[in-house]
Amino acid sequence: MQKQQSGFTLIELIMVIVILGILSAFALPRFANLSDEASTAAVQGALGSAKSAAAISHAAALAEDATASVTLEGTAISLVNLYPDAESICAAGQLDTDFDCETNAAGTATIVAPGTPADNDPCFTYTEAAANSAPTFSVIGTWTSGTPNTCT
Repeated sequence: MQKQQSGFTLIELIMVIVILGILSAFALPRFANLSDEASTAAVQGALGSAKSAAAISHAAALAEDATASVTLEGTAISLVNLYPDAESICAAGQLDTDFDCETNAAGTATIVAPGTPADNDPCFTYTEAAANSAPTFSVIGTWTSGTPNTCT
């Protein structure tokens, strides 16, 4: 009577490892670029937050008949034409701790992806409201370091 053995041979195990190696070689490049997509998604969320904050601040200003500032969740938000000014938009949207928010003298704020801004990081700009109009938001662009720093 012969003993019947069961299991895999060494050759079969090596072939499985080779096949898994080939599959991972094709799959790895597909998942390697996810950090760029994650940064873009974070900035898209920040853009939505900033738009909501501008609308909520405007509604609070109208409800309170305020022209200089409103208080949202204990934070004073300075207003320009009943909307947050460039220096206050990040505080209004609670973005100031997670994103880099830069303002310039022209009443524009640039919001950049989390972390230290580097060239080609995703970003957007907020421009203060002009008289009788809403503030403007740019589309998601890319950060360029320089004098001045820009989001295009």
